[in-house]
Formats: sequence, C-alpha cells, structure tokens
Amino acid sequence: MWLLFASLAAISFGLRGILYHWSSKQGMDRNLMLFGVFFTGALASLIGSFLFGQNWTLSALTGVFMGAFSFVANACMFQGFAVGKPSIIAILTGLPPVVVVTLAYLLWGETLSLGQMLAFFLIVAGILTVRYSNDLRIGNLQGAQWGLLAMVFFGLNDMAGKMSTRLEAALFPTLFYMFSVGSACFAAWWLIDKNRKRKLAVSATYGSSAQLGKWNEKQTFFSGMAIGFTNFFGMILIITAFKYGITGLVSAVVAMNVLLILLYTRVFVKEKFRKLEVIGMSICIVGMIALRVF
Repeated sequence: MWLLFASLAAISFGLRGILYHWSSKQGMDRNLMLFGVFFTGALASLIGSFLFGQNWTLSALTGVFMGAFSFVANACMFQGFAVGKPSIIAILTGLPPVVVVTLAYLLWGETLSLGQMLAFFLIVAGILTVRYSNDLRIGNLQGAQWGLLAMVFFGLNDMAGKMSTRLEAALFPTLFYMFSVGSACFAAWWLIDKNRKRKLAVSATYGSSAQLGKWNEKQTFFSGMAIGFTNFFGMILIITAFKYGITGLVSAVVAMNVLLILLYTRVFVKEKFRKLEVIGMSICIVGMIALRVF
C-alpha cells in the first residue's frame, strides 16, 4: 500500500514540477507564485481539518519544521541554480533519499533488507543518471555548497514528515502549519525582492525589461494557487506513504517524479532523449520492479 501512495505522490509532485517549468517560461515572479502555491495548501488544509474534525495537538507542530525545511531547501536550490552549475545542483538535489536513509537508521534504527537495499540503490542510481550532465567535472563545482544544503534540508523535510506520523499527528493540522510557514516565508521573500526591484527601477535598463512580463501580480498569485493543488495532494500522499512505509524507500520512490518532468520536456518541449537519460529511466524502472519483488 505504501508503494501505491508513494508512486501517486511522485506523479503529483511530477505534475507540480511540470507546472513550475511552465510558469518559469511565462515570466511569473517565482516567489509570488510560490506564495500562492503554499497559500492554497494552508487554506485547503484548514478546510480539511474542520471537515474531518481533526484534533489540533502539539504533535501537529511538526508541520512548522516541515515548512521551514521546505522553504530553506527551495531557497538554497534556487540560489545554487543562480550562481552555480545546474548539473551539480541537479545531482545533489536528487540525493535527499540518501540523507533520509542515513538519518532514519541513526534516529529510529530503520534498516533495509538486502533486496530493499538493492532496489533503493537502483532507484537513486537511476535518478542520478537522469540528472547527470557531461559538464560535471572536478574543478567545475560552482554552487556545490548550495546544492549540498538543499540536499540536506530536503532530506530533513522528509524526516519531519515521517516524524509527524510517528507522533500520530493529525494530517491536516500538520499540513496547515507547514503550508502557513512556507506561505509566510515566500511572501516575505517576494516583498523584499519587490522592494529591491523598485529601487532598481530608476535604472533605464531595468525599467525597459520590467515591462516584458506577461503576468501581473494578481494573475501570478492565482496561478500559483491553482498549481498549489498538486503540491497539496502530493503532501497528503507522501505523508500517508510515510505512515505505512520505510522512510528511505518512500523518499526514493517519490524522488522519481523527475522522470515525469523529463517525459514532459521531451513530449511537449520537443527535447530529445539522451542516451544517459534513457539508461537512467530504465534503471529506475528496474528498481521499482525490485521493490515489488522484495
């Protein structure tokens, strides 16, 4: 059952990634869009908690950590892409399952059988192969520190999600705290960046480029809210998977959402598959079959 929920979470997060890619091509303000994404999650979680009569206990405050870790991870990832090599950032942000497996063993003594270990390494190896870029080499690791931080905090976010299930925290109150923290952080980041851009608007160069965006603030925010439903349902599915499954395996399966994004870029953006990407996808599929077998 956990594998089904984790697979559905991967699909949901894959759709989120596709919509993120689409929004980046529309000239949307990234922080305002993400503010809308998390705002939808907070609002939907609040409604869900009342509809299902869930209790607001102290254990639900694990959602605060989830929101903080998610925000920091995304901030580090975006910073890494801004100042470093996309290849190394992409690879490092594919490694949170390794962090999760390690921490779950150290904190809770979670272990994998030999077959599960094989499946785990196949999936991670497949993901890394898909993300691998030929310009990766020693001495060409700009932005690696941001990628490492993103990797750690994405892993901590998964660990916090698992912790909420170990504490038997109610789902929707936990998600409300998570999305509220994320929403507040991205709103603050957007306002700070907006103020910075306003000061730069005195420059004729910036003033001319600022008119190129197709989406105003209202459109961007509501588009983010619409995208937020993929994130909301993805979080419901991944926490449910954490409840029934082994933490590291769930994290690895969900990380396969990159395959759906890859298929999108090939089918709709018309980018051609590279040999390594086909090999990586094949390895991931073999890993999924191994999970079913073992």
